[in-house]
Amino acid sequence: MPLSAIAALVLTFATTAVAAEFDIGKVQVINPWTRATPKGSQVAGAYMVIRNRGSESERFVGGSSEVAGRVEVHKMEMEGGVAKMRPAEGGIEIKPGESVELKPGSFHIMFMDLKRSLEQGQKIKGTLEFQKAGKVEVEFDVAPLGASAPPHGHGH
Repeated sequence: MPLSAIAALVLTFATTAVAAEFDIGKVQVINPWTRATPKGSQVAGAYMVIRNRGSESERFVGGSSEVAGRVEVHKMEMEGGVAKMRPAEGGIEIKPGESVELKPGSFHIMFMDLKRSLEQGQKIKGTLEFQKAGKVEVEFDVAPLGASAPPHGHGH
């Protein structure tokens, strides 16, 4: 294999291995991201992995963002063969030593009453709130419209 091909592989691995991580107490938020939105859109989903490194259960209960009137924790469920999205009452439990992935088609955050369109490549500031650990400031990377994974190859 030519040296330039090896260098390209190393560079690709190096950029995909980098993860955006935000910590508060024993809670770690990994790769928060959202998608670009069409002009005039009022909502956007957001995703991440939440890891509980503590010895007690934690609960992700909500948050806020500079781009949204409100932020809600939602879940997607199949009901009679139809996907239904609704608020996750009481938030999402993260058991000790476990991780929960918020992803398209499952648990996710909804940015409601968007104040502006989200554009690919932006970083969106937000605050996530946990029942015990409190609040942590994060930045959501904005992936292309319709993306199914975080931008820059970040994934878990």
